[in-house]
Amino acid sequence: MFKKVLIANRGEIATRVIRACKELGISTVAIYSEDDATSLYVKKAAESYLVGPGPIEGYLNIHRIVDLASKVGVDAIHPGYGFLAENHAFAELCEKKGITFIGPASSTIKDMGDKVRARELVQKFGVPVVPGTEGSIKSADEAIKFAGEIGYPVMVKASGGGGGRGLRIARNEKELISGIETAQSEAKGSFGTSDVFIEKYLERPHHIEFQILADKYGSIIYLGERDCSIQRRHQKLIEIAPSLLLDNKLRKEMGDAAVRAARAANYTNAGTVEFLVDTDRRFYFLEMNTRIQVEHTITEEITGIDLVKKQIEIAASKRLDIKQEDINIRGFAIECRICAEDPKRNFAPNSGRVTAYYSPGGIGVRIDGAIYKDYIIPRFYDSMVAKLVVRGMTWEETVNRMNRSLEEFVIRGVKTTIPFLRNVMQDPDFRNGNFDTGYIDRKPELLNYDEFGDPVDKVAAISTAIAAYHGF
Repeated sequence: MFKKVLIANRGEIATRVIRACKELGISTVAIYSEDDATSLYVKKAAESYLVGPGPIEGYLNIHRIVDLASKVGVDAIHPGYGFLAENHAFAELCEKKGITFIGPASSTIKDMGDKVRARELVQKFGVPVVPGTEGSIKSADEAIKFAGEIGYPVMVKASGGGGGRGLRIARNEKELISGIETAQSEAKGSFGTSDVFIEKYLERPHHIEFQILADKYGSIIYLGERDCSIQRRHQKLIEIAPSLLLDNKLRKEMGDAAVRAARAANYTNAGTVEFLVDTDRRFYFLEMNTRIQVEHTITEEITGIDLVKKQIEIAASKRLDIKQEDINIRGFAIECRICAEDPKRNFAPNSGRVTAYYSPGGIGVRIDGAIYKDYIIPRFYDSMVAKLVVRGMTWEETVNRMNRSLEEFVIRGVKTTIPFLRNVMQDPDFRNGNFDTGYIDRKPELLNYDEFGDPVDKVAAISTAIAAYHGF
């Protein structure tokens, strides 16, 4: 087992990895930017080092991070999610320097990070894919011809994309041409390549992902699925495990397909195979995430398996000590992403000082968070500040528990998605499992809430206004 691990990340995922390392008896090294100097994870790590004033100089500088890792004598680097987690050049540099990258091989990250290449690989192993171009499109005329053959609507997608960036839906030729130009520009800025391809756009699908674990000795298992259909702008807001849509037969078919996709990629470590399921319950490969997911928590809750510990153990060349028949799904779990955003202003980020913080508790409630009272949420990073996870024996109990927990959750000083999420939990369609990827777009009424529903919040708002007026 490793003696010392550097976490090349920040916030709640850095804290999550530190906790797993401590339970395994591994010393931890944190890195931080100037804005993160007072963050919780910096205090929880055994060692912490300043790597730059901002994200580019710090969390995205692969040479600075690997040089630091070599200098302080770490055995391995855990990339978390985001930042460099799916950067094959980062993983390759770790390999060259003799530092274990806690994740798949750099060649696998490169193959699965290219959406066109990933489609080609999994198709050879019998995994169904959404009808689309065989490679990146070379011209607008080629795109128009292909869209005419498969029919509108179509989706323009960045070949090296992820996280909802470089995606555009086109319902006619005009939107297709515009969508290609926009997607190429966005892809170039986000991923360094302007290559895009086209897929048939599925109306009202479910976004279902399967968690897999694969060791270095050929063992690959899946740990059930997560329904990530509650999204806005292709960004997940709420995740559910297991899916209400799947029966045991379809679950096994999709799980087996996820394992085949992992074999196609020569995959090791933890990963996620994502699918779209259409209204006729046909499923199609979407992409593979070669890292731990934000929503790994709900899989842990329904299986009792610590995925981050498994990541570390597999990277340290341990064999998987669980088989497919050992996986036992118990009850349901929901994760709500608590973001410092204003839902009423198109979910605009809302940075600033947290003036009050109180987290919920009780049976079946888990918080993976990164904030506290007087913490200043920086404006340079993702707006998610906490993940609220609940577990219950039945779907109804789980939804009720989440609703109660959101009611207890107090974050003041910045606007958050909490009141919006409470409306979702109380919505009859959500409670009845009647949702898909277009759910939020069809539900503008979810934005109808009192921003100062709590009398304490009203008093605080009035006091702040009075103080501002008098110049206090």
